Amino acid sequence: MKVKVAWIGKTKEPAIHSLTAEYLKRLSRYVPVESLELASEEALLKQIEKSSSRTPPLLVLLDFRGKQLTSEELAEFLDHHQTRGTQTLLFAIGPADGFSDSARQAASITLSLGKMTLAHELARVVLLEQLYRAFTILKGHPYHTGH
Repeated sequence: MKVKVAWIGKTKEPAIHSLTAEYLKRLSRYVPVESLELASEEALLKQIEKSSSRTPPLLVLLDFRGKQLTSEELAEFLDHHQTRGTQTLLFAIGPADGFSDSARQAASITLSLGKMTLAHELARVVLLEQLYRAFTILKGHPYHTGH
């Protein structure tokens, strides 16, 4: 399985670049991972259409209207997709005003990072850290328990 993390909009903050790179590096120890900085929601939907895989990526939108998961439940979600042979999971963080109805309809699942509003750049770092944490849970690494 491959994981792609996409976001809409340019990253301006050096600290966000640094944290994004750090968690992508950590995550790459467990799964092939790719990041995508996209200009628009339309560009995101085109990414799915032009996929070179046998099957299109499974789109996971991050949106305040989505389902909230614990870290362990996210690990179970990832394990389920690894086990069933999902080729690519595409996690997408949307624009400031959220995703359109058409994007939400294209998604296989919509997840929320919580009830509080996060800046989009911060949401990306939180998502990447949680993906990393989920893979460490699956591998029995002590990162999750703090040991």
